[in-house]
Amino acid sequence: MRIGPYTLDAPLALAPMAGVTDRPFRQLCKAFGAGLTVGEMSASNPRLAHTRKSLLRRPHVDEPEPRAIQIVGNDPALMADAARLGVDQGAQIVDINMGCPAKKVCQKAAGSALLGDLPLIGRILDAVVRAVDAPVTLKIRTGLDAERRNAVAVARIAEAAGIQALAIHGRTRADLFRGEAEYDTIRAVREAVSLPLWANGDIDSPAKALAVLGHTGADGVMIGRAALGRPWLFAQLRAALEGRPIPESPGLEDRLAIILRHLDGLYELYGVQQGARVARKHIGWYCTDLPGGDTLRARFMTIDDAEAQRAVLIQHFAGCLTRPKEAA
Repeated sequence: MRIGPYTLDAPLALAPMAGVTDRPFRQLCKAFGAGLTVGEMSASNPRLAHTRKSLLRRPHVDEPEPRAIQIVGNDPALMADAARLGVDQGAQIVDINMGCPAKKVCQKAAGSALLGDLPLIGRILDAVVRAVDAPVTLKIRTGLDAERRNAVAVARIAEAAGIQALAIHGRTRADLFRGEAEYDTIRAVREAVSLPLWANGDIDSPAKALAVLGHTGADGVMIGRAALGRPWLFAQLRAALEGRPIPESPGLEDRLAIILRHLDGLYELYGVQQGARVARKHIGWYCTDLPGGDTLRARFMTIDDAEAQRAVLIQHFAGCLTRPKEAA
């Protein structure tokens, strides 16, 4: 899959998620086989451009290429400025968010709320594409609601504006994350435009990825919530797409090593105090299918010290590893 001058080594992308796809999580997903990882959504508001949060979300020079950021807003000039700033800070791909259904984003007539204003979509895309030499991509939903699915119209505007790739989540803005994603709209977009196309939404297994690609004709899949607490999903998806045997999920020892690596990255990026707070949500996701996960989650959420967090994890996994032997 190719985006501008960049050829991805796998048609697998990590969806940008605010507060989640920071550098440590991107690095993990990339190590497991993601072809593209996109940074967290950043507002185009210039007053926020140089806050600590924004600076932590910018691309990092030690990350593998291509480095991608995502911007959100509804003012063409401010979006163009945000794109230029992102490229100046090291971004090699700029993604535009027109898919977020969150109330705080849509209340500002941004994210998926923009799907109700096709002329404004065109002006934003034109402004951002003209502002930077880097390829610009777009993420959308299928429309505002079931009666107003207009992804095909948006895709045609995007192609005309020079957008280099398009990701579509198979739900409307009104759907939020309820119900099941539908892929017929993505297939209709595939038939309407020649843009490189990502299918997104409810893709949580190799079998589902292959089925969605077969149904939609998309070039690749974009993974969001399904990767939370299991970045190794990308290794499984990549094996399936390449026709290789699908690896098992990591055993307990390997899983502990992955989690500790993730925590170390969080402590390094944010500092140990904030990193320990950020770690809580990630551990919550890792606990989903872990033996004794509910107990570990409840205990971990009360700990705000980095060394104590590591100690509790090591203790819990040691108990999990020895328990079967004792039972035997």
